[in-house]
Amino acid sequence: MGSSYAVAVFGAYGHTGRFVVAELRDRGFVPILSGRDAEKLRALAARAGLDSRPASVDDPAALDRALAGAAAVINCAGPFAATAAPVIEAALRAGIPYVDVAAEIEANVDTFTHFADRARAAGTVVVPAMAFFGGLGDLLTTAAMGDWTAADEAHIAYGLSNWHPTTGTRVAGKVSRERRNGRRVRYTNGRLQYHDDDLPALQWTFPAPAGNRAVVGEFSMADVVTVPSHLSIPEIHTYMTVEAARDISAPDTPAPAAVDERGRSSQTFLVDVVVKAGGVQRRATATGQDIYAISAPLAVEAVHRLLAGQTRTVGVASAGAVFDAPDFLQALSTHISFDLSR
Repeated sequence: MGSSYAVAVFGAYGHTGRFVVAELRDRGFVPILSGRDAEKLRALAARAGLDSRPASVDDPAALDRALAGAAAVINCAGPFAATAAPVIEAALRAGIPYVDVAAEIEANVDTFTHFADRARAAGTVVVPAMAFFGGLGDLLTTAAMGDWTAADEAHIAYGLSNWHPTTGTRVAGKVSRERRNGRRVRYTNGRLQYHDDDLPALQWTFPAPAGNRAVVGEFSMADVVTVPSHLSIPEIHTYMTVEAARDISAPDTPAPAAVDERGRSSQTFLVDVVVKAGGVQRRATATGQDIYAISAPLAVEAVHRLLAGQTRTVGVASAGAVFDAPDFLQALSTHISFDLSR
């Protein structure tokens, strides 16, 4: 599938957006380039030989023109606190599925809160956080759960070799910190809770060969929204390797630098998910290269399945709720190594 479908990419010229455009073309889709910066769009369109349609999020008519004739839209433009709602509105008007790569916790909460009923009534699907943070962790947690209908707790540990953030990541992080007044967020006792205490320093034993690593606890990302949106797990604990946590918090950490023909950085990742219920635990892991690059096949595979009707629900839904999680992860075998232990 792909050759007869046009897919709009909002924020196509951004770091993740360019990966998404390339992945769409590799899969046979025809990207429609859109975003707020007309000059950057024209430059990208000229290089790629694609249609460009500038649009501002405060101009509904321009967004409608950008999505005209598209079978789906992928929103890669942060901060999603500003872009998600207007682009979802345009997708609903066009009657097409919406996917984004938002890692902003509050923006994802907004999407579930404000669009669940409308998307369901329209019979379409809105998938927020269909990216490394939010989507991958949710798919792994869902796969690990298997036939369990509930678990006592889920642990999602991120083993990143480093984290050189994009400008978009820094801007989105700033917006999120401002929205929560500098507080931190965790998911405990079945709900999101905001707090001011320091993040704990812990140890996490990753599968071999990574082994025991120092991690920062309660390093909450979009998984604390996506996972509990459909799985009955009252405690969700997240961890980040200390090297990556230091990188993202340091103001002088450089942006990612390409080391291969696909534009990926040298960064490697290992996502290790453990779910526990009644003293029994199950595990799912994924390894790969470059957290920004991997967001592209995640989002494009989601679009492929949405257009092919390989879905389980309508409305606003996380990756694990709308797709067959193990099958989805196995379909990404050229991008990630996936292991499931039950």
